[in-house]
Amino acid sequence: MSDFVRIVEVGPRDGLQNEKTIIATADKIALINRLSATGLPVIEATSFVSPKWVPQLADAADVYRGITKRSGVDYPVLVPNLQGYERAREVGVSHIAVFSAASESFNRKNINASIEESLARFAPVMVRARADGVRVRGYVSTVLGCPYQGDVDVADVVRVASALHQMGCEEVSLGDTIGTGTPTKARAMLRAVAGEVPMKALAVHFHDTYGQALANILACIEEGVRVVDAAVSGTGGCPYAKGASGNVATEDAVYMLHGMGMSTGVDLDSLVDTGRWLAALLGRETSSKVTRARSPDA
Repeated sequence: MSDFVRIVEVGPRDGLQNEKTIIATADKIALINRLSATGLPVIEATSFVSPKWVPQLADAADVYRGITKRSGVDYPVLVPNLQGYERAREVGVSHIAVFSAASESFNRKNINASIEESLARFAPVMVRARADGVRVRGYVSTVLGCPYQGDVDVADVVRVASALHQMGCEEVSLGDTIGTGTPTKARAMLRAVAGEVPMKALAVHFHDTYGQALANILACIEEGVRVVDAAVSGTGGCPYAKGASGNVATEDAVYMLHGMGMSTGVDLDSLVDTGRWLAALLGRETSSKVTRARSPDA
């Protein structure tokens, strides 16, 4: 097994999209540029969804145009449909992400469509992406629980992840959207999905609502996954899941992985500085325990 873990930084999109206070475009650009300087290999920059649904990311085109794109760093963006794809392509996007859920209830509440309907929406996007040479990542949410139906059958997770992979997603991220998963369940879910989708094409995405995110990541690393989603300063949440807290903090995930002897290519000190800067910008304490421990007042 490789000892390199690729961190996918989702703070600028998944982290900021739930902030109630609109963040200035210049600050979003500054955040991404700071993250680029830390050595992170992938930074999800923004989302080309309708501003009606996510006002925070209405400036997606300006943000993507404004960031300094470093060589060797990917800047994927989320797109919900062909219209979003076309908007992204207009500003030169070459790496996108699409999303569905393993829970039928969540899909209907979230995007007003069944799982099959949501997958059908992506079919023309995948055709265009293939023709344009655009890389595609897929997200499967609610893999370890749903705020509406409770438990989610692992067979549904496998089915959706496999469908996205077969449609052309080079990587499929498995998301514990409400943060209720535990290591044993996370390991079993990953193992089941890996029976249909190659482990090298899988990523994990854990929210820390119940404080289980790092333990879940560890279980999945031991199982063989080598791609981990995280958000600087632990930003994020889920507007459709009451009580769901932010993503696992990138600082904490990197600290743990480095302590295990794994490599990430990320400069932890620079990342902590960025997390501290973001927390100040948002006007609240960071959710990263590593950043708290390294604060002058700790």
